Amino acid sequence: MPQAVVVLMLLWAMNPGNPYAYYNLLRVVCCGVFAYLAYKASDREKKEWAWVLGILALVYNPLFRVHLNRELWSLVNLVTIAIAIASAFALKVDEVDDNS
Repeated sequence: MPQAVVVLMLLWAMNPGNPYAYYNLLRVVCCGVFAYLAYKASDREKKEWAWVLGILALVYNPLFRVHLNRELWSLVNLVTIAIAIASAFALKVDEVDDNS
C-alpha cells in the first residue's frame, strides 16, 4: 500500500530538524505515489479520486515547486495524510471487488 509510505514520510516531515534534502525526497515520493494512485483511480473510474490525487501530485511535484512557509506546509501535510488514508480505503474496496 503506497499510501502508508506517504503517510509515514509526511508524519516525519513534521520534524523541524529534517535536512532540506529530506523535503526534496518527500516531493519526489509523494508526487510519484499520488500520480500512480490518480492513474489507478482513473482506471477504476473513480474520477473524483483521480482529480484529488492528481492535484496532490501537482502540489508535491519536484519540478514546479509550490512555495509555502513551514506552518502552511504542516497544514497541507496533515490534510494530505487524511486524504492518503481515505484513499487507501476507497481504492482498496475496489481491489477486493476486482479480484472476485
